[in-house]
Amino acid sequence: MCAKPIWAFSRERRVLAVRKLSAGYGVANVLSDIDLDVRANESVAIIGANGAGKSTLVRAICGLLPSRGSILMNEAELNGQPAYRRADFGIATVLEGRHLFGELSLETNLQLAVNQGQKRKDTQFEFTLEAVFDLFPFMRERRAARVELLSGGEQQMVAIARALLLNPDLLILDEPSTGLAPKVMGDIVGVITELRKRGMALLLIEQNVAMATACTDRAYVLSLGKVVDRIDPRRWSSASTASSLAKAYLGG
Repeated sequence: MCAKPIWAFSRERRVLAVRKLSAGYGVANVLSDIDLDVRANESVAIIGANGAGKSTLVRAICGLLPSRGSILMNEAELNGQPAYRRADFGIATVLEGRHLFGELSLETNLQLAVNQGQKRKDTQFEFTLEAVFDLFPFMRERRAARVELLSGGEQQMVAIARALLLNPDLLILDEPSTGLAPKVMGDIVGVITELRKRGMALLLIEQNVAMATACTDRAYVLSLGKVVDRIDPRRWSSASTASSLAKAYLGG
């Protein structure tokens, strides 16, 4: 991976800015007036209980759900743009379910993203197959294996690697810990932490507060489709042990 000088991407620059975002299914609103930001070189979490609207928020940002309000990516308005254009603007997303091609090999799944990623210029990170193999060493030996034969954790890593090969300015991960064994979850945390150290802008949607605090700088708490708390870095560092947070928002 080749990284451009960090001064070229000021941490104060907003990569993603969401303003007054509302979305739902049919006539039923799930999200109401959501405001959030992710700055360059920053890792941000969205946490909340099941049904809080986390996945709806991801789908709205990714253009998979009609929404009202503003979604700015690098100051460009995305609302109204088709979902497939999000990658052109610098967003890569790993959705729940991963959406891999199970009958194809691991390497073929990754190669599908390479050509798209090579179209992007002036990105902070430029990932190659070798770079993602360095992040996920098991892939070198299993590059010819059909994805459907991999474990759930390995498939999750393939999905993250494929997203990185789009050379995004922002990586969105939707509930990456769901259904994973603790050891595999630890491996995923390690990769996210490494990307964070390298300065990649991340938006992590997660119900597991302990995992989220390990991977991110600060957080927004979502409840019943609204942002009910913004947790700054000082508070966030101890949030995983705050019983009040668990009881109020996560049903703990």
